[in-house]
Order: sequence, then structure tokens, then C-alpha cells
Amino acid sequence: MQSPPLAPSHPTRTPSPAARAGAVCGALALVLLALVAARWSPLMRLDRDLAEALHRRAVTEPGLVHVNRVLTDWVWDPWAMRALIAVAVVVLWRRRDRLLAAWVAVTTLVSSLLQQGIKATVDRERPRWPDPVDSAHYAAFPSGHAMTATVSCGLLLWLLHRCGARPWIRRTALVVAGVSVLGVGLTRLYLGVHWPSDVLGGWLLGAALTAFATAGYDRYASHHRTEEG
Repeated sequence: MQSPPLAPSHPTRTPSPAARAGAVCGALALVLLALVAARWSPLMRLDRDLAEALHRRAVTEPGLVHVNRVLTDWVWDPWAMRALIAVAVVVLWRRRDRLLAAWVAVTTLVSSLLQQGIKATVDRERPRWPDPVDSAHYAAFPSGHAMTATVSCGLLLWLLHRCGARPWIRRTALVVAGVSVLGVGLTRLYLGVHWPSDVLGGWLLGAALTAFATAGYDRYASHHRTEEG
């Protein structure tokens, strides 16, 4: 007796490395967010100790403070980062890669909205010093500078990879991006306008959003090519 034909099997989709990285960063960001919102004493104490140590050094080094202010206000300012993304979006649009252009633009917009939404919800006060070396406004968590730099640099590196940039260009861009993301976080800490967990939260949230956005587009593009084939 002939056995009935087997039902067609559908291959199980496994999460991409980017999606897995996004899940890890997102989970860590949620844990940190919960600890900050709950004002968990060990974290608050660690934040205070590190911030005070950096501030004591900053007030004795006005020259280094000036360098950090130039870097944070001009080189790594969120609007400078968004300007780079805007250039990339325009280039993609003119190349008629409009879905990718829209994807990058929407990801950047979501990053800004998510950042502002969390700031308003957590409403964490920034460090207050009797002798401040810089000032900043609005809520502290997460660091907008750190999150914007992470998202912007991550998207630009991904675009270079997708566009098939030469290896030396990608390596150079990776170094510049790493220095920028790490550097902007350190400037915010050195200038005493953020707690360390604010910067860490910005990095984690930015990494999670970028990883999910790039993984989502790559999956969509792969599925679209499969259907066309």
C-alpha cells in the first residue's frame, strides 16, 4: 500500500546574527532601564562615584574640557550625525534605491522618537555640580548623543557593506565609527552632563534598534529576491 505523500515542509527561519545581537542588546537595555527607573541603589551609587571622579578631574583641566566640548557640540553632535544620514538618504534616493533610503530615514526617525519617549517616561535628573564645566537640558536617560551616534554609525557601516565598498574603506569607516561611538559617550561623561548608565543605555538601545532595522531589511530583501526567482 502506497503511503500518502508528505505535506510540503517549510524551512524554519533562524534568526540572523544581527537579529540575535539586537535581541541581546535589547534585553540588556530593558534590564538597565528597569534598574534606572527603580533607582536601584547599587547602580545609583556606582553612577555617582564614577561621575564625581570624572568631574573632579575635569574642573582641573580646562583645556581638555574645551576639546571635549568641541567634539560633543560639533563633531559628534546628534545633528551632525543626522546630517550624515540625510546625505546617505539623498544619495540612495538619487540612485533610485528608494525603499532602502526610506528604511534608513524611518529608522533614524524611530531612534529619535524612542529616545525622547524614554527620556520623558523615566524623567531622570542630570548630574548637578556646584562648579559645572558644561550644561545640558531635558532628562538624562538615555544619552541622546550616545544613542544617535550608535544608530547613525551603525547604519552607515551597514550601507557601506551593502553597497560593496572596498575592504579598506570599510575598515577605515569601522575605526572611525568605533572612535565616534565610544568617544561621544566619554565626552558626555567627562563634561558631567550624564551618568554612566545613561551613556550605556544609549549605546545598548542604539545597537538594538540598528540591529533589528538592518536584519529586518535584509530579511525583506532576501524574501523579495526569492519570490522573484
